[in-house]
Amino acid sequence: MIGDIIRQKRKEKGISLSELSRMTGVSKSYLSYIERGMKRNPSIDVIKRIFHTLHIPISILASEEENRNIRELIN
Repeated sequence: MIGDIIRQKRKEKGISLSELSRMTGVSKSYLSYIERGMKRNPSIDVIKRIFHTLHIPISILASEEENRNIRELIN
């Protein structure tokens, strides 16, 4: 899940939601929604800004989508 990846990287880097909000221009509440899985389809622009700031390769999105599809097929 994208939110889990973002939360993990943000915490690894010691960045608060408020700091990430200032760094990306994405509101703190919106970031929180993404991290908690309440906003499941954020725009690619928002994801790019967050990933760029946290140094997360954008290519991880393809593997996450593939993994989700596999899990859905199995269950």
